[in-house]
Amino acid sequence: MRIIAGPCQHESLEQSLKIATECKRVCDQHGIDYYFKASYDKANRTSINGKRGVGLVNTMKDFREIKKTLGVKTLTDVHSVEDLEILEEWHSNAVDVYQIPAFLCRQTDLIQAACSTNKIVNIKKGQFLAPWDVAGILSKCEDAKEVWITERGTSFGYNTLVVDFTGIDYMLDTYNVPIVLDATHSVQKPGGNGTSSGGNRAYVRGLCRAASALGVSNFFLEVHQDPDNAPSDGANMLHLRHFEQTVEDIVKYNYPHSTGR
Repeated sequence: MRIIAGPCQHESLEQSLKIATECKRVCDQHGIDYYFKASYDKANRTSINGKRGVGLVNTMKDFREIKKTLGVKTLTDVHSVEDLEILEEWHSNAVDVYQIPAFLCRQTDLIQAACSTNKIVNIKKGQFLAPWDVAGILSKCEDAKEVWITERGTSFGYNTLVVDFTGIDYMLDTYNVPIVLDATHSVQKPGGNGTSSGGNRAYVRGLCRAASALGVSNFFLEVHQDPDNAPSDGANMLHLRHFEQTVEDIVKYNYPHSTGR
């Protein structure tokens, strides 16, 4: 089992260390492979006034310290080939997994550039894609060391996402890669607050239980010690104090996936 967890965007070394320390403690108790995640730049914002993060250089400096202090693996999203080149040349030892954001999941040049590195590549499935469309994404990943596909909800009208568990079942059956459930972005309401996205974190644990029972064994959770005052995605981020119970639910309800077809 694998859990990717951390704040939406990196805010400070002190804060990220606090979150990573607690997440690692909980995952270690259950023998779960833990990856710390945070973004150096949230380029996809609802409004020009949306806070984006502390930048690539500062974040990678702190990632090195987090890896040194806790011995955890790290994940961050990349938005351009240019950023990827900087990361590979100057900060390669700070990151273990490159993540392709959902809105960029069809960007051929970016995907192929990420897959040409010696890193794992996690590709968020776009909210606008059908499960069978993932085959087109994977066709661009032949050179990859390892690829994960992350489900993060599907558009259901305006400002609303739903999780299609039949679609997750299809991907588990069809693709020979790890399928990850991003339970926190799946409860997001994109642009739902007008100048920012809304969401409802109360649904996160239920989605995790359901996905675990279906046979999902990889989870992505954004967590924060004060989500109501987080600079981005606060409404759908899990409170750090609820992380342990959520993980216990995942472990309790986990059931090996078996095809129904």
